[in-house]
Amino acid sequence: MPKPASNRATIRLTTAQAMVRFLVAQHVERDGVTSPFFAGCFGIFGHGNIGGFAQALHQHRDEFRYYLGRNEQAMVHASAGYARMKNRLGAFVCTSSIGPGATNLVTGAAGATINRLPVLLIPADMPASRAPRPVLQQVEVPGSATISVNDCLRPVSRYWDRIERPEQILWAAPEAMRILTDPAETGAVTLAFPTDVQSEAYDFPVELFRERVWHISRPVPDADAMQRAVETLRSASRPLIVAGGGVIYSEATEALRRFVDATGIPVGETHAGKGSLPYDHPSNLGALGVNGTPMSYQVAQVADVVIGIGTRWTDVTSVSQTAFADPGVRFINLNIASFDAHKFSGAALIGDARATIERLTDLVDGYQVSAEYRGQGKRMNLEWDTEVDHWYGLRNDPLPSQGEVVGAVNAAAAPGDVVVCAAGSLPNDLHKLWRSRDPKSYHVEYGYSCMGYEIPGGMGVKMAAPEREVFVMVGDGSYMMMPSELATAVQEGIKIIVVLIQNHGFASVGALSNRLGTEGFGTRYRFRTESGALDGEPLPIDLAANAASFGVNVIRAVSMDDLRSALEEARASEVTTLIHVETDPSVGVPRFHWWDVAIAEVSDSESVATARTEYEDKRATVRRHL
Repeated sequence: MPKPASNRATIRLTTAQAMVRFLVAQHVERDGVTSPFFAGCFGIFGHGNIGGFAQALHQHRDEFRYYLGRNEQAMVHASAGYARMKNRLGAFVCTSSIGPGATNLVTGAAGATINRLPVLLIPADMPASRAPRPVLQQVEVPGSATISVNDCLRPVSRYWDRIERPEQILWAAPEAMRILTDPAETGAVTLAFPTDVQSEAYDFPVELFRERVWHISRPVPDADAMQRAVETLRSASRPLIVAGGGVIYSEATEALRRFVDATGIPVGETHAGKGSLPYDHPSNLGALGVNGTPMSYQVAQVADVVIGIGTRWTDVTSVSQTAFADPGVRFINLNIASFDAHKFSGAALIGDARATIERLTDLVDGYQVSAEYRGQGKRMNLEWDTEVDHWYGLRNDPLPSQGEVVGAVNAAAAPGDVVVCAAGSLPNDLHKLWRSRDPKSYHVEYGYSCMGYEIPGGMGVKMAAPEREVFVMVGDGSYMMMPSELATAVQEGIKIIVVLIQNHGFASVGALSNRLGTEGFGTRYRFRTESGALDGEPLPIDLAANAASFGVNVIRAVSMDDLRSALEEARASEVTTLIHVETDPSVGVPRFHWWDVAIAEVSDSESVATARTEYEDKRATVRRHL
């Protein structure tokens, strides 16, 4: 019997054309505000995608902007910076050729997934026809013909698929969007496209390209879970809130302030959660964790109930599970992701941070901490602010300290401006010293702490918030990992202010090496001497000249007065400006807390043996929060 004719309207497109057209039609909505989800596509073209996605992007260039990247990893970092600044309500696509272009995406994908930030990766793949074989840049695995280098992206992607037939995108593309727009599931999504499939034509149903709006809801936990949490909180005499990134992503900062004002509960902030309260709020204890203040740690040690809001409870936040020492400490975990809400055997509140905090405020009406406990938080806030003044005004000679540089940048930044950082010793100082006056003013990627993130990440922040000044603070070690996107910033007219701190090596891991007894081995940029060691004079590397070669406006600052003048000039400029300043690496803000980094159990070095003894003493204080 003949099949009935289909009335479905179709349009004949290549698979790449269809995919781009689908992406243009995707929108996101939260709280009644609707906007396009994708801001465009970063791409580097090669033989794997030049005839497919390059052609499709060229065809749709008026409605889907293309940005030329210089490094595939940097493209993903820029996308992550954009998504974080947009509170995960916007994203970029990144397309690469097969081979090294695709594997360069892996590091960026890991960072995006770890930080729960949406980015869509479209790497080219080996031909589905398997002819020619082996194609240029194809890895051959004798035991399987189905493996390509793109399989490296599986463990760092929240969703992964290989599109081997055009019609497969009818299911894969919406599924990718479901993951990208789900706050609990989001991260890197990879759709690997064989080179021949990209260019293959198919009659796609027109409804695939109709505008679709993905609604971001604000779910609240069920009544029983809320009641258990309320009972736990009401029984607390020394509660502590740990504010994580979820507070900011859900735009819950005002709800948190009202809750804290009503109850008097002090707040410690993770890296991702810094800015959840203004730095001078009387209940803000500042940075909590390995890079935190002594005050937040002191309160954490005696807290009997800890309320984690939007935190993943990394070892950095929990001080390698030594921060919460009260024998009867209990946890309440509010998180959109069930996976995180159930950590530390806490009372799990699975829901949106803003909606749940608002509900919790109503349910605990009348509960307050003691006047003494509230007053202690206020005194600690003022005490740490005095300490910040000390480091801002240190006036180290002849070279300034890094803390002084942080202070100068903070003074130059308006409340709504953004500082961007990721790796090295700077996150340690910024977490403690940066005075956040706006929820989005502190952008330190410390979930992956990926060296090289700073410049492309800062570029993505600026693309998301062009009205704000963006200050990228980066050390020389991280700068040398990935300065390439300075060229993209210049090409696109994306103005960022880069403060490049030259200290001739890896300051953070160098300090860690000293604490572990290995004397900074392998962490300094020095010539090799006749002894065979890298202990000679510093290398004559001119990073300011390197930046100038990209077409960046460069200012060399020798003194703090120079730096302050340079920051004023950079603010007034309309182009990307890099300020080069050398600091004294021997003068740093202390790290007050232990971090579980294993030390050799057996060594001929007396300093290592001493460090191992201290390590074992600290390990004995670890509290296993299962």
